[in-house]
Amino acid sequence: MPLVKAKKYLGQHFINNDKLAQEITKLLSFNKNYQILEIGPGMGVLTKFLMTENTIFKVIEIDKESINYLKDKYPKIEKNIIEGDFLKLDIRKHFESDISIIGNFPYYISSQILFRVWEHHEIIHELVGMFQKEVADRIIALKGRERGILSVLIQVFYNVKKCIDVSPDNFTPPPKIQSSVIKLNRNKRKKLDCSKKLFKQVVKTAFNQRRKTLRNALKTYNIEKDSKIESLLSLRAEQLNVEDFIKITKHIESIL
Repeated sequence: MPLVKAKKYLGQHFINNDKLAQEITKLLSFNKNYQILEIGPGMGVLTKFLMTENTIFKVIEIDKESINYLKDKYPKIEKNIIEGDFLKLDIRKHFESDISIIGNFPYYISSQILFRVWEHHEIIHELVGMFQKEVADRIIALKGRERGILSVLIQVFYNVKKCIDVSPDNFTPPPKIQSSVIKLNRNKRKKLDCSKKLFKQVVKTAFNQRRKTLRNALKTYNIEKDSKIESLLSLRAEQLNVEDFIKITKHIESIL
C-alpha cells in the first residue's frame, strides 16, 4: 500500500516514531465516560494505538488520500471516519457525551482548534495535541511576554501543561521548527460569572494593545473608577490572571 504524500497546503508533517506516537496516546485518560476524537490522523500513527485501548473513538480527516489510506489500512474504523474539516464540524451532531480530543495538529490551524475548544468547553473535557513549541509555550504561560489571548481563554476552563518536547526528526517531512505536546484537562469552573462573549472581547482588546496599561487599552469601554479593579487598570494585559480579567469584565458588564 503506497504511503500518503505529505501536502504542504494542509500543513502535514507525519509522525514517524512509533514510540513517540504511543507515548502521546498514553497521555489520554481513557475515561470510560468520554468518547475520543482524533483530528487529522493522516496515516494513522496515533490511530493504531487508540484502537488497542478498546475505546470508542472517531477520527476527522480532510485529506481524501489519507481517508482512502485509513480505510484500506484499518477497515474496522471505516464507519468511525468523519470526512471534513474540524473547524466546521457540528460537534454535538456527532458526539452526545463528553469527548477527549487528540491529534498531531497542522500548525497553521492549531490556534483555531483551541478557539473551538474554548467555544465548546462544556463537552470537550480533555485535549492532547502537538503544537509548534512557541505556540505551546504561549498556551501554558501564566505571565510575561509569552502570555496572550489563548493563554487566558484556555486557562479559564482548563488546567494546561507541557508534556513532551519533540524534535523535527520525528516527522516526515521534518518541520523547520521545534514542536511540543501539551495536555488540557477541564478544571472545576463550569461557567463564567460574566458574559463569555464580552470576556473574550475584553481579553482580545487588552492583548491587541499589550504595551498599554489596561486603563488605556480598554478606553473604548469607558470604564468608571471602581476600587475593586482600580489597581488592575494600571497593569498590562500580560500581568493579569484569569480572575483579574473576570473582575474587569464583570465591571464593564455592569456599566453597559
